Amino acid sequence: MIPLDAQQTAARVWFEALRDRICAAFEAIEREAGSDAAFVYMPWNRDDDATGAGGGGVRGVMKGRVFEKVGVNVSTVGGRFAPDFARTIHGAGDDPAFVATGISLVAHLANPHAPAVHMNTRFLTTGRRWFGGGADLNPPIPYAEDTADFHATLRAACEAHAPIGDYPRHAKWAEDYFQIPHRGVQRGVGGIFYDHLDAEGEAFAPAFAFTRAVGEAFLAIYPDIVRRRRDAPFTPDEERQMLAWRGRYAEFNLVYDRGTLFGLKTGGNIDAILMSLPPRAIWE
Repeated sequence: MIPLDAQQTAARVWFEALRDRICAAFEAIEREAGSDAAFVYMPWNRDDDATGAGGGGVRGVMKGRVFEKVGVNVSTVGGRFAPDFARTIHGAGDDPAFVATGISLVAHLANPHAPAVHMNTRFLTTGRRWFGGGADLNPPIPYAEDTADFHATLRAACEAHAPIGDYPRHAKWAEDYFQIPHRGVQRGVGGIFYDHLDAEGEAFAPAFAFTRAVGEAFLAIYPDIVRRRRDAPFTPDEERQMLAWRGRYAEFNLVYDRGTLFGLKTGGNIDAILMSLPPRAIWE
């Protein structure tokens, strides 16, 4: 592993612990459905360096009865950005050295009534220190109840950490970010998104606390929504609607998503970077 200071270590330990709890919760849902599906984990090193000098991570993927495909990745990497890319990264314009640690999750459900979801939180150290991340719900067939519960849980997490947990700002940020410009549509029903949340000096503790709250909020609400919808009957037309929606989801992640670009530009594991792509999709 690359050398980490106390703050970077604390963030890495939290992200990995959250991964373990989320994976256990998702596996429990599979057991309730009579499935023995479990996550398969694959460790990787940055740039495929066997020494691990640039850090690395673990890709976790499960394909089950409820979760057609879900990936939960954790990584801690470091090195130097390429000069052109460094100029696009907060705090890296003058010095391209960086350390990044985080968790990234995307779930695609087998039932079109059960929403797909994305969640990511991360801690970046360049010439600055900051947290970023969020969560957004992506239902092929939206339900107002699910949308309201998801947003209410995230709102409560934000309000408990005001003023940095600025729900209206973070919700609007998600609305603006998670859209597909060439289609003129939103990617889903929103959530929250934040970036460049200052973690310098005394700002680290409240920024880290808010980031943990986002992870806890996700774990508190999303499994409940899955249980609510996983057994709903669906028609072939509804399944086709889900597959067409997944095609648009893939378009966003391949064309616009910053996390995909960051992973590719920093020598990440290709399968881990692209685990967000759905197992099946159609374009019509």
